[in-house]
Amino acid sequence: MNPAKSALLWASQNPRLKRTVPRLPPVRRAVRRFMPGEDVESALSVTEKLSTLGMTTIITRLGENLNDLSEADAVTAHYLRAIDHINEQGLKTEVSIKLTQLGLDLDHEYTYQKLESLIEHAGQKDNWVWIDMELSDYVDITLELYRRARQRFSNIGVCLQSYLYRTADDLNELIPLNPAIRLVKGAYMEPKDVAFPRKQDVDDNFMKCAEMMLPHIGNGLRAAFGTHDVPLLKQIVQQANSAEVPSDAYEIQMLYGIGISDQRRFVAEGHHVRVLISYGPDWYPWYMRRLAERPANVMFVLKNLF
Repeated sequence: MNPAKSALLWASQNPRLKRTVPRLPPVRRAVRRFMPGEDVESALSVTEKLSTLGMTTIITRLGENLNDLSEADAVTAHYLRAIDHINEQGLKTEVSIKLTQLGLDLDHEYTYQKLESLIEHAGQKDNWVWIDMELSDYVDITLELYRRARQRFSNIGVCLQSYLYRTADDLNELIPLNPAIRLVKGAYMEPKDVAFPRKQDVDDNFMKCAEMMLPHIGNGLRAAFGTHDVPLLKQIVQQANSAEVPSDAYEIQMLYGIGISDQRRFVAEGHHVRVLISYGPDWYPWYMRRLAERPANVMFVLKNLF
């Protein structure tokens, strides 16, 4: 793994840095490149602007690993209100949650109950809920709860990470469920016996999984490809064209503030582009993982520091 990437992923998990770095004004200025603000209103205001450019959005409140189930209640209530705001404003916006935000470390059944309430409420508002994928230790239980929810609801999607060895097998098992899958590369520090250490292998597995998904698009599978790797996206587009999959039948998902010109170009080419907008005060681990995905972004931070 790239030494700079390893250092940034280590920093994302360091308790002392997590306490001190977010207080630094230059860092707070730099993070605005990737996050419009810490409240949901900031995220929703951006969705309105992006809609004028032909893009839809997905919002997620940052935060992981709760200490008390009362915190899961608060997170659930927050997302219920967010879904209501989206509906009231007529926005083409979906929500994405981490199961550890709903108490996964504390009580699996309680977490599922909260997840179910969000999916049901979103369905009543003609909206969707996506489940983010976290560290590899959570994959089994995350997919278990996703399968359980998928038996009752159609408006639920889950994220898979191509840096894990197991992902192609997981995808093969999920496809018969007519799922919604967001394929990403993955951004956590994982051991070598769990995840591909080489970027090229991660890219190759991403393409392999994308090729597995393409034949099922339009036949029950909702597919989203989440990456800023434009050459990789172009390969997927080429394969989709060869398979006669319409350009607007799948989604290209990118992060807010990154590759804006690429986002606009894909829209101009007739693709469905959905922008992921993150918000919330607990942004430090997420922000460091974003830098680790592309260490060149560190230069942006350094410019703000000086």
